[in-house]
Amino acid sequence: MQIADLLRPNVARLRPYSPGRSAPIKLASNENPLGPSPLAVQAIREHADRVLLYPDPVCTELTAALAEHWNVDPQGVVIGRGSDEIIHMLGLAFLNPGEQVIYATPPFALYPFTTTLMDCEHVTIPARDYAHDLPAMAEAITDRTKLVFVGNPYNPTGTYVTERQVAEFMERVPEHVIVALDEAYYEYVDAADFPDSLQYVRQGRNVVVLRTFSKVYALAGLRLGYGIAPPPLATALKQVREPFNVSSLAQVAGLASLRDPEQVERSRRLVLEEKAFLYAQFDDMGLRYLPTQGNFIFVDVGINSVECFERLIEHDIAVRTGHIFGDEFINWIRVTIGTHEQNVAFISALRKVLDK
Repeated sequence: MQIADLLRPNVARLRPYSPGRSAPIKLASNENPLGPSPLAVQAIREHADRVLLYPDPVCTELTAALAEHWNVDPQGVVIGRGSDEIIHMLGLAFLNPGEQVIYATPPFALYPFTTTLMDCEHVTIPARDYAHDLPAMAEAITDRTKLVFVGNPYNPTGTYVTERQVAEFMERVPEHVIVALDEAYYEYVDAADFPDSLQYVRQGRNVVVLRTFSKVYALAGLRLGYGIAPPPLATALKQVREPFNVSSLAQVAGLASLRDPEQVERSRRLVLEEKAFLYAQFDDMGLRYLPTQGNFIFVDVGINSVECFERLIEHDIAVRTGHIFGDEFINWIRVTIGTHEQNVAFISALRKVLDK
């Protein structure tokens, strides 16, 4: 008998994650080019010789620090290997085969992955004006719906849903549905009407807010993220948490990062200044783009995104092609906002590519 014959059918349907390709100037994976806090780097060095020991399995100090940082109950904080693992925990803890999971298309890759892994029904709602169509998502909820994912800001477009839109949506969500508000890019947001998602956690709603240290804190290589939820929901997630899931170096780096608000502010300033620079360049080139609340921009380059990507690689620059998000985005690329020098190099290369 072949291995394929032994494989669970839903596992056979899984599509492996396709990571952003690397290059001397990598603008493909929404990483922070300024790097982590010096305090985090120092903490990693100071604790490097202690990696012979297993890490704290419940991340005691980091949990307490995050609870204080966000003024939430520490029992409601769940820490994982990136917010990806919290998404995985949601599937393991709550999803039964045949139940429904609702998310927007194009989706973040982990939403369909988890839905397929748990043998659940995908209910996909096309984005409207490149943003989540929350009224349509609410309308799609049935008695079999268990989980709804809302990425805010939305990857890959950088759009967001407002405080009012989320409030109206939450009014329509029944008690048997869990809402995952995925806020990986939260620290980059500058919109005045962005929702205070933690209010729903404090109200005891079935909501988990997902955050990460991979983006603004620049700890992507350590894999560190967390969820904030009402304690009963968080306790259920902890029941499926793997032992020693978060490394000791990730824990101390996260703690140190929270003690350095200037690192966050430097990173925010860079993105705010450089997205204005890139907007101006795209305007000058006559390219359509979507105003962003993240550290990336979705832009229509007017030619096949794969062709554009390959030509940019010749200039040592990697971006993300739009075709992976669906055929309607075949001419779009997603570019991470880099340093000014990186952005100048990218624009110079893009002009040469499009001139050809």
